[in-house]
Amino acid sequence: MSEMVFFDYWRSGAGYRTRIALALKGVSPERVAVNLVAGEQRSEEHQARNPQGFVPALQLADATLTQSPAILEWLEETYPEPALLPSDPIGRAKVRAMAALICCDIHPLNNLRVLRSLREHYGQDDDGVIAWAQRWIAPGFAALEALAAESPGKGDWCWGDGPTIADCCLVPQIYAAVTRYGVDMTVYPRLARIDATAALHPAFEAAHPMNQPDCT
Repeated sequence: MSEMVFFDYWRSGAGYRTRIALALKGVSPERVAVNLVAGEQRSEEHQARNPQGFVPALQLADATLTQSPAILEWLEETYPEPALLPSDPIGRAKVRAMAALICCDIHPLNNLRVLRSLREHYGQDDDGVIAWAQRWIAPGFAALEALAAESPGKGDWCWGDGPTIADCCLVPQIYAAVTRYGVDMTVYPRLARIDATAALHPAFEAAHPMNQPDCT
Protein backbone atom coordinates (compact mmCIF):
# COMPACT_ATOMS: atom_id res chain seq x y z
CA MET A 1 0.00 0.00 0.00
CA SER A 2 1.29 3.48 -0.88
CA GLU A 3 2.33 6.14 1.64
CA MET A 4 -0.92 8.07 1.13
CA VAL A 5 -4.22 6.20 0.93
CA PHE A 6 -7.61 7.85 0.59
CA PHE A 7 -10.62 5.92 1.91
CA ASP A 8 -13.71 7.18 0.14
CA TYR A 9 -17.16 6.38 -1.22
CA TRP A 10 -18.36 7.73 -4.53
CA ARG A 11 -21.59 9.20 -3.18
CA SER A 12 -20.19 10.64 0.04
CA GLY A 13 -20.49 14.43 0.11
CA ALA A 14 -17.56 14.69 2.52
CA GLY A 15 -15.50 12.42 0.27
CA TYR A 16 -16.51 14.45 -2.78
CA ARG A 17 -15.33 17.75 -1.27
CA THR A 18 -12.03 16.14 -0.31
CA ARG A 19 -11.58 14.70 -3.82
CA ILE A 20 -12.00 18.20 -5.23
CA ALA A 21 -9.32 19.62 -2.95
CA LEU A 22 -6.94 16.75 -3.72
CA ALA A 23 -7.44 17.30 -7.45
CA LEU A 24 -6.97 21.07 -7.16
CA LYS A 25 -3.72 20.49 -5.27
CA GLY A 26 -2.53 17.87 -7.76
CA VAL A 27 -2.29 15.23 -5.03
CA SER A 28 -3.12 11.70 -6.19
CA PRO A 29 -3.25 9.21 -3.30
CA GLU A 30 -4.13 5.58 -3.71
CA ARG A 31 -7.92 5.42 -3.41
CA VAL A 32 -9.77 2.65 -1.58
CA ALA A 33 -13.56 2.52 -1.79
CA VAL A 34 -15.57 1.93 1.39
CA ASN A 35 -19.13 0.98 0.47
CA LEU A 36 -21.35 2.83 2.93
CA VAL A 37 -24.56 1.21 1.70
CA ALA A 38 -23.09 -2.25 2.25
CA GLY A 39 -21.92 -1.26 5.73
CA GLU A 40 -18.20 -1.60 5.10
CA GLN A 41 -17.61 1.48 7.27
CA ARG A 42 -18.60 -0.62 10.27
CA SER A 43 -15.87 -3.19 9.74
CA GLU A 44 -13.21 -3.58 12.44
CA GLU A 45 -10.54 -2.63 9.91
CA HIS A 46 -12.18 0.68 9.02
CA GLN A 47 -13.15 1.46 12.62
CA ALA A 48 -9.48 1.06 13.53
CA ARG A 49 -8.51 3.81 11.11
CA ASN A 50 -11.52 6.00 11.89
CA PRO A 51 -13.33 5.31 15.18
CA GLN A 52 -16.41 7.14 13.88
CA GLY A 53 -16.63 4.75 10.95
CA PHE A 54 -16.95 7.61 8.47
CA VAL A 55 -15.35 8.50 5.17
CA PRO A 56 -13.18 10.13 4.13
CA ALA A 57 -10.04 9.05 5.90
CA LEU A 58 -6.59 9.94 4.61
CA GLN A 59 -3.93 7.49 5.72
CA LEU A 60 -0.39 8.85 5.75
CA ALA A 61 2.89 7.13 6.57
CA ASP A 62 2.72 8.27 10.21
CA ALA A 63 -0.93 9.18 10.85
CA THR A 64 -4.50 8.83 9.63
CA LEU A 65 -6.52 12.00 9.17
CA THR A 66 -10.30 12.09 9.51
CA GLN A 67 -13.05 14.71 9.12
CA SER A 68 -12.99 16.42 5.74
CA PRO A 69 -12.61 20.02 7.06
CA ALA A 70 -9.46 18.96 8.91
CA ILE A 71 -8.14 17.16 5.83
CA LEU A 72 -8.81 20.23 3.66
CA GLU A 73 -6.91 22.44 6.12
CA TRP A 74 -4.05 19.93 6.23
CA LEU A 75 -3.86 19.93 2.44
CA GLU A 76 -3.76 23.73 2.40
CA GLU A 77 -0.90 23.78 4.91
CA THR A 78 1.03 20.92 3.34
CA TYR A 79 0.49 21.81 -0.32
CA PRO A 80 0.15 25.62 -0.30
CA GLU A 81 -0.14 25.99 -4.08
CA PRO A 82 -2.60 26.63 -5.51
CA ALA A 83 -4.01 28.38 -2.46
CA LEU A 84 -7.56 27.46 -1.47
CA LEU A 85 -7.75 30.22 1.13
CA PRO A 86 -7.44 33.97 0.44
CA SER A 87 -4.26 35.76 1.47
CA ASP A 88 -6.02 38.24 3.78
CA PRO A 89 -7.43 37.36 7.22
CA ILE A 90 -10.94 38.65 6.48
CA GLY A 91 -11.13 36.69 3.24
CA ARG A 92 -9.94 33.52 4.97
CA ALA A 93 -12.55 33.97 7.69
CA LYS A 94 -15.30 34.50 5.11
CA VAL A 95 -14.32 31.36 3.21
CA ARG A 96 -14.10 29.30 6.38
CA ALA A 97 -17.52 30.58 7.45
CA MET A 98 -19.10 29.46 4.19
CA ALA A 99 -17.41 26.07 4.42
CA ALA A 100 -18.54 25.65 8.03
CA LEU A 101 -22.11 26.60 7.14
CA ILE A 102 -22.16 23.69 4.71
CA CYS A 103 -20.13 21.16 6.70
CA CYS A 104 -21.70 21.89 10.11
CA ASP A 105 -25.21 23.20 9.44
CA ILE A 106 -26.45 21.66 6.17
CA HIS A 107 -24.65 18.44 5.35
CA PRO A 108 -24.92 16.61 8.70
CA LEU A 109 -28.71 16.86 8.65
CA ASN A 110 -29.09 15.12 5.29
CA ASN A 111 -26.41 12.46 5.36
CA LEU A 112 -27.05 8.73 5.19
CA ARG A 113 -27.20 7.86 8.89
CA VAL A 114 -29.61 10.70 9.73
CA LEU A 115 -31.95 9.80 6.87
CA ARG A 116 -31.88 6.14 7.86
CA SER A 117 -32.80 7.11 11.40
CA LEU A 118 -35.73 9.17 10.13
CA ARG A 119 -37.03 6.08 8.34
CA GLU A 120 -36.25 3.45 10.97
CA HIS A 121 -37.05 5.32 14.19
CA TYR A 122 -39.54 7.99 13.16
CA GLY A 123 -41.52 6.25 10.44
CA GLN A 124 -40.78 8.71 7.66
CA ASP A 125 -41.32 7.64 4.04
CA ASP A 126 -39.40 8.98 1.04
CA ASP A 127 -41.51 12.14 0.87
CA GLY A 128 -40.92 12.83 4.55
CA VAL A 129 -37.18 12.33 4.21
CA ILE A 130 -36.99 14.66 1.20
CA ALA A 131 -39.04 17.30 3.01
CA TRP A 132 -36.66 17.05 5.97
CA ALA A 133 -33.59 17.54 3.77
CA GLN A 134 -35.14 20.46 1.92
CA ARG A 135 -36.10 22.05 5.24
CA TRP A 136 -32.43 22.46 6.18
CA ILE A 137 -30.93 23.02 2.74
CA ALA A 138 -33.15 26.00 1.92
CA PRO A 139 -32.10 28.38 4.72
CA GLY A 140 -28.49 27.30 4.35
CA PHE A 141 -28.44 28.02 0.64
CA ALA A 142 -30.21 31.35 1.20
CA ALA A 143 -27.49 32.36 3.64
CA LEU A 144 -24.75 31.18 1.29
CA GLU A 145 -26.30 33.17 -1.56
CA ALA A 146 -26.00 36.30 0.59
CA LEU A 147 -22.49 35.52 1.83
CA ALA A 148 -21.20 34.81 -1.68
CA ALA A 149 -22.61 38.15 -2.82
CA GLU A 150 -19.98 39.82 -0.60
CA SER A 151 -17.19 38.30 -2.69
CA PRO A 152 -14.65 40.72 -4.15
CA GLY A 153 -14.54 38.57 -7.29
CA LYS A 154 -16.72 38.49 -10.39
CA GLY A 155 -19.17 36.00 -8.92
CA ASP A 156 -17.87 32.86 -10.61
CA TRP A 157 -16.62 31.43 -7.30
CA CYS A 158 -17.64 31.72 -3.67
CA TRP A 159 -14.88 34.20 -2.88
CA GLY A 160 -12.50 35.92 -5.24
CA ASP A 161 -11.70 34.77 -8.74
CA GLY A 162 -10.62 31.21 -8.10
CA PRO A 163 -11.80 28.10 -6.27
CA THR A 164 -11.49 27.98 -2.50
CA ILE A 165 -12.30 25.55 0.27
CA ALA A 166 -15.82 27.02 0.23
CA ASP A 167 -16.29 25.90 -3.39
CA CYS A 168 -14.96 22.44 -2.53
CA CYS A 169 -17.77 22.18 0.00
CA LEU A 170 -20.52 23.92 -1.95
CA VAL A 171 -20.43 21.92 -5.19
CA PRO A 172 -21.03 18.52 -3.52
CA GLN A 173 -23.85 20.01 -1.47
CA ILE A 174 -25.52 21.33 -4.62
CA TYR A 175 -25.09 17.94 -6.29
CA ALA A 176 -26.87 16.23 -3.39
CA ALA A 177 -29.53 18.93 -3.19
CA VAL A 178 -30.44 18.60 -6.85
CA THR A 179 -30.02 14.90 -7.54
CA ARG A 180 -31.31 13.50 -4.25
CA TYR A 181 -33.71 16.11 -2.91
CA GLY A 182 -35.03 17.97 -5.95
CA VAL A 183 -33.95 21.45 -4.84
CA ASP A 184 -34.64 24.18 -7.44
CA MET A 185 -31.35 26.04 -7.88
CA THR A 186 -32.93 28.87 -9.89
CA VAL A 187 -33.88 30.30 -6.50
CA TYR A 188 -30.15 30.69 -5.81
CA PRO A 189 -28.72 32.21 -9.02
CA ARG A 190 -25.30 33.03 -7.63
CA LEU A 191 -24.81 29.52 -6.25
CA ALA A 192 -26.01 28.08 -9.56
CA ARG A 193 -23.46 30.22 -11.39
CA ILE A 194 -20.66 28.97 -9.14
CA ASP A 195 -21.76 25.39 -9.75
CA ALA A 196 -21.77 25.97 -13.52
CA THR A 197 -18.27 27.45 -13.37
CA ALA A 198 -17.00 24.49 -11.36
CA ALA A 199 -18.49 22.02 -13.84
CA LEU A 200 -16.04 23.32 -16.45
CA HIS A 201 -13.00 22.97 -14.18
CA PRO A 202 -11.01 19.71 -14.66
CA ALA A 203 -10.43 19.18 -10.93
CA PHE A 204 -14.14 19.35 -10.17
CA GLU A 205 -14.90 17.09 -13.13
CA ALA A 206 -12.38 14.50 -11.96
CA ALA A 207 -13.88 14.52 -8.48
CA HIS A 208 -17.49 14.16 -9.64
CA PRO A 209 -19.29 11.12 -8.18
CA MET A 210 -20.15 9.73 -11.59
CA ASN A 211 -16.45 9.64 -12.47
CA GLN A 212 -15.41 7.44 -9.54
CA PRO A 213 -14.55 3.78 -10.21
CA ASP A 214 -16.94 2.52 -7.51
CA CYS A 215 -19.92 4.52 -8.87
CA THR A 216 -22.94 2.24 -9.22
